Amino acid sequence: MSSNLATKLREGTKKSHTMAENVGFVKCFLKGVVEKTSYRKLVANLYFVYCAIEEELERHRTHPVLSHIYFPELNRKKSLEQDLYYYYGANWREEVAPSPAACAYVQRIREVSEKEPELLVAQSYTRYLGDLSGGQILKKIAQQAMNLSDEKGIAFYEFPEIPDEKAFKANYRKALNELPVDEATAARIVDEANAAFGMNMKMFMELEGNLIKAIGQMLFNSLTRRRTAGSTELATAE
Repeated sequence: MSSNLATKLREGTKKSHTMAENVGFVKCFLKGVVEKTSYRKLVANLYFVYCAIEEELERHRTHPVLSHIYFPELNRKKSLEQDLYYYYGANWREEVAPSPAACAYVQRIREVSEKEPELLVAQSYTRYLGDLSGGQILKKIAQQAMNLSDEKGIAFYEFPEIPDEKAFKANYRKALNELPVDEATAARIVDEANAAFGMNMKMFMELEGNLIKAIGQMLFNSLTRRRTAGSTELATAE
């Protein structure tokens, strides 16, 4: 039995994928404009999202559908904890809280798990395959943009238990295509994946205000320094 779900998900989420990439925060990120305060808030939000996904996938690890795409080596919780320690310090657990968009995202994951656990396939696909596909590119951008050194603050993008990401993705897609789901369930999974893209977009949009404010402050500081330097040079010349 073949559901061709990987193909259906790829084709069925193309529009959502493009829309997500065109959110201001993501466009800035891809262009190398990454502000540390906004980024660490994103890491915090992702922590709560991945905790929910991984707890629910673990809960349903013997489910007739979910058992086929249960890959603990994808788990991001511990890597995000490392990053949160780096960005917030030893007391990070007292410092972080999910934003409204992250809360809604987590609530949806819990709701799906309770009522239609097979739809967790969409939540897994949307986050993990994206992490594997674009993770190394985003890792390099984050390192350069925030002047990160010694591999600190980017554990989220590291998959030490997956030595060959290309082969793993091929295996993951094969597992999706062979899932024992009918056409109606496959369609609901695609719909859920589009909803997941939408929830990710809302988290990104929340961060745009912080990013714009930070960029404005950087520009203001730069102009102030230039004016100060110009005044000093004028005073010296006089």
